[in-house]
Amino acid sequence: MEEQNSELLEKIRHQFDTGPYPRHPIEASPQGNNNFLFIHNIVTPFYLRNKSVVNPQGKVILDAGCGSGYKALALAAANPGAKIVGIDLSEESVKLARKRLAHHGIENSEFHCLSIEELPKLGQTFDYINCDDVLYLLPDLVLGLQSLKLVLKPQGIIRGNLHSLFQRGVYYRAQDVFKMMGLMESNPGDMEIAIVQEVMKSLKDDIYLKQTTWKTSRENDPEFYLANYLLQGDKGYTIPELFASLSAANLEFINMVNWRHWDLTELFQSPDDLPTFLAMSLPGLEIEDQLHLFELLQPIHRLLDFWCGHPNPAEPFLPVEEWTESDWDTTRVHLHPQLKTAQVKENLIDCIGYQRPFEVSRYLSAPTVIPLKVGSGIASCLLPLWEGPQSVPSLVERWLKIRPLNPVTLEPVSQNQAFQEVVGFLSNLEVFLYVLLERLA
Repeated sequence: MEEQNSELLEKIRHQFDTGPYPRHPIEASPQGNNNFLFIHNIVTPFYLRNKSVVNPQGKVILDAGCGSGYKALALAAANPGAKIVGIDLSEESVKLARKRLAHHGIENSEFHCLSIEELPKLGQTFDYINCDDVLYLLPDLVLGLQSLKLVLKPQGIIRGNLHSLFQRGVYYRAQDVFKMMGLMESNPGDMEIAIVQEVMKSLKDDIYLKQTTWKTSRENDPEFYLANYLLQGDKGYTIPELFASLSAANLEFINMVNWRHWDLTELFQSPDDLPTFLAMSLPGLEIEDQLHLFELLQPIHRLLDFWCGHPNPAEPFLPVEEWTESDWDTTRVHLHPQLKTAQVKENLIDCIGYQRPFEVSRYLSAPTVIPLKVGSGIASCLLPLWEGPQSVPSLVERWLKIRPLNPVTLEPVSQNQAFQEVVGFLSNLEVFLYVLLERLA
C-alpha cells in the first residue's frame, strides 16, 4: 500500500510539474475580486467561530498545496501584514509561486517544495492554514489532516475542501473511461489531452457523459482536461465521510466556507411553510445531517468546502439576538474589510445623494442567497466605518441627526426609537458579515 501511495504521489507531482495550477498569468491580481478575498480573509472564519475581529497583522498563514501561487497572493492581499508560507509537491509550481509574489511586491513570504506529511520539518506553526483543492488528491486523507493539525496553533483555523462525490460523480466515470484507455498510467501530456479531446468531440451530443461534462468553451484549454478528465488521484467524498475524517483526525468542524449556500430551507418553495414533518424535525437535526440532506437533494457544489480547527477552541460568546441594551452600548461596529474600499464608499455616497436603495450584496455576494438592499437613509450610518470601528451610541446619534423627525407624524424621534432602528439595521447586516459586531464587555 505504501508503495502504491508513493507511486500515486509521484504521478501527481509530475502532473503539476508539467502543468502548474492555476495557470493565471504572473501579472494577474485578485484585487477587486471581493468574493474571492472574502473567503481568503482570516477575519471571516475567525468571526464566524468567535464573534471577535482578528487583526491579520503579524499572523502566519500557510498555503498548503500552493500550486502556482495565485491563492497565496490572494491570502497576502486579503490579510495585509501577515506572513505567507507556501508548500507544494511540485518544484515547478513553487518556482512560479515565488516569482508571482515577487512580481507583486510581496516580500514577507517563503515557499518550499514539500509534501503535507512533511510539514513538521519546517519548524513553524500557523494561525491559519489554507489547503484548497488538495485534500481530495491525498492517498490518506486522515493522515493529511493530522499533518495539518500538527502545525496549527491552538486557536488556529484550517480551510480545506473535498470533491463532492455526488456533484462530480460523472467526472469519475469519465476518468474510468480514460484509465481503461491507458491514458493515466503515466503523467498525461499533450498526446493524452488530444486523445480525450478527440473522443469527447466524436461522441453524439445527446450522450450523457458528453452532456454532463463537455464544455465547448474550454475545448482548447489544457487545464480543463488535466483538472477533470485526467486528474491523477482525484477522489470524491460525501458529507458523512468528511465528518468521519475530521473525527478520525481529532478536528472540529466550524462551518462551510459558503455557509449561506448550504441553507436547507432555501431548497423549498416556502421556507417559512415547510411540510409538517420537516418543520418539526429539521430544527433538531445535527449540522452534519442538515448538510448531508442538502447534498442528497441538491448536489450543486463541486467542493465540500469547510473550516475546522482543534476541538473546543472557540471563545464563548453571547448570540447577538440575546444582547441587552448595555451590551449594545459597549459594542464596536466594524465594516468587513472586503467592503471597505473606496469604490464601495463612492457608490454608497451616490445612493445617498440620489436617495436610491444601497444594494450591499452587489459588492459582496458570497454571504447571500438573494440580493440584499438597504434604505439609503439608514445606510448612511455605515459611512463612518470607513474611518474605523464605531460605537453603537455614536451611530445612533448620527441616525438621530439624519432623521430627527418621524416622516409620518412629524414628531421628534426618541433616543430609544433611533436605538432600536440602528440595532435592527446592524443585526440584519451582521447575519451576512457585512458588519462585524465586537462586544467589549
